[in-house]
Amino acid sequence: MKIGQVAREAGVSVDTVRFYERRGILPAAARRPSGYREFAPAAVERIRTAKALQELGFTLDEVTAALTAHDGGGATCDSERWRLEAVVARFDARIAELERAREAAAQALRDCHSGHCRLRFESP
Repeated sequence: MKIGQVAREAGVSVDTVRFYERRGILPAAARRPSGYREFAPAAVERIRTAKALQELGFTLDEVTAALTAHDGGGATCDSERWRLEAVVARFDARIAELERAREAAAQALRDCHSGHCRLRFESP
């Protein structure tokens, strides 16, 4: 398959396909005598899998590592569960950080309503 066809079927841009190839998410494509890349049909599903992992919160490095583990043949749900646990832990930490920031902003708003606005700026 040519790169444009892979991109269309996977729902990404040609640049994304090239980027995934550079990052090792896709194996290096064979080249035609003309120099055009020739991808195996499995490249489409691999891109879809990579995008699905990213949507779950995996970083590109984590996507690459998960796919590499899968390629090695020994990956199972039990052996790979830790990857999702790490993503959930990262979300939990980010949510806690956002909750702290929200509470600080809400407190500043309550202070404004009570006449003790923190947003007062002195004129130079």
